[in-house]
Amino acid sequence: MMQAFYKHQPKIPKVIWLLLSASIATVLIVAVSVLLHSKSNKLEAPLAYNFSQSLPGTDNRRTKLLEEITFYQEKNRQNPQSALNLASLAQAYLKMAKATGENNWYLLAEQAARRSFASLPFNNPSAIIVLARIAQARHDFSEAIRLSDQVLKLQPRNENALAILVTSNLATGKLTEAKTAADTLVNKIPTQGSLTLQALVLNAQGKNKEAIDTYKLALIAEEAGEMGSSAYTRVLLGQIYYKHGQLELAEKLYKEALRILPRNPLALLHLAELETRKSNYNEAQSLYAQVLPNSQQSSTIFDHTVLLSQARIKQLQGKKQEAVNILNKAENLLRQENASGHTNGSFGHRRELARLLLEKNSTQDITEALSLMQSEIKIRRDTQTLDTLAWVLLRSGRTKEAQKIIQEALGSGVKDAGIFYRAGIIEKSLGNKQQALAYEKLALETDPTFDEQTRRTLGLGLENFGF
Repeated sequence: MMQAFYKHQPKIPKVIWLLLSASIATVLIVAVSVLLHSKSNKLEAPLAYNFSQSLPGTDNRRTKLLEEITFYQEKNRQNPQSALNLASLAQAYLKMAKATGENNWYLLAEQAARRSFASLPFNNPSAIIVLARIAQARHDFSEAIRLSDQVLKLQPRNENALAILVTSNLATGKLTEAKTAADTLVNKIPTQGSLTLQALVLNAQGKNKEAIDTYKLALIAEEAGEMGSSAYTRVLLGQIYYKHGQLELAEKLYKEALRILPRNPLALLHLAELETRKSNYNEAQSLYAQVLPNSQQSSTIFDHTVLLSQARIKQLQGKKQEAVNILNKAENLLRQENASGHTNGSFGHRRELARLLLEKNSTQDITEALSLMQSEIKIRRDTQTLDTLAWVLLRSGRTKEAQKIIQEALGSGVKDAGIFYRAGIIEKSLGNKQQALAYEKLALETDPTFDEQTRRTLGLGLENFGF
């Protein structure tokens, strides 16, 4: 039957077959090209998050955290003297604080933890850890380290205490101590969290390749449901790529972090910075707006960063008066926070206020910025703090001191185009032309895209080597 059917069909000329074949081949090539292109826009393993987005707790993290808080509030109402219930409530508040950056949750966490510790001053590591986290958030790193050491006397391998030692020692410039704590964590169990901290130390030491490899190991070790950790690791890895001019890969990682955890503050901030660098100012403004709380009565630890960044966008757009207005608002906010120090729930940011004053660039502002940084360097001595101090010393005409401080920053081994750039400007001011050119070369080797727009985005000003 089928043979009869084919026998009576008209014959198709050979030229038609050739044309049809060519058309089919073209369609296949285009299809494959589209497929490859779409695939190239996606991250490959282990950078891509491969767990289901429909897992419990991934749809609305804030709602789930509020449910957890309500649960422990009810338990505390039923038994208000239970130190353990209070510690659990403090931990739930702290989770919400870290997820949103909103100050009121930090304050509630501190209050619950203090009440818990008052009820049970011995063998209460959970409450002490919350207090250590609060101290760290306020940049009171010596207190955070003291409290963590207190926990480690009770539990020598407490993961939270060791993690706080890593980040607090990094902030104070104690890389050896930070490395010891990070290695102890990884040797205990190589989880995503411990490997991420180890990579953070490696990056601070300028060991960028080892840091990238370790971040990838951390992503291999990630587990379903750990949304905060999964987003955080990708943001940190994205920062390395960003600082080395690999903007496309950095952007993919930031967006992947936001796919995992929508409205994640750190991912939004870094993606907005990237969009600013690409001159996509409207997109950057939209991202910064998402960092701010929905309620005007709330404030976050990121508010001043958003305001400074929004002011910089206005400057880049040539809208000077709008930039000044936003800078004034940021200055008022930072002054309110810094006025209280570490008391009254303040999350003071002296370094940030100093950088704002440097950008304003009046004689009075420079004098105050120097005073702020001379105080800040006593409690925080990481590379960014050293870089800011070197900047203000340079602006104050104390160039030899600026040279000494920037050399201390570079002595950590850090590979940062911005810091190399600052070192070059200092050497230029001292008349050391060859050394300045060497730092210019290092800046461009670190980040080949380190141009005027990049410097403006980073707040480095418009100084140019121009020899």
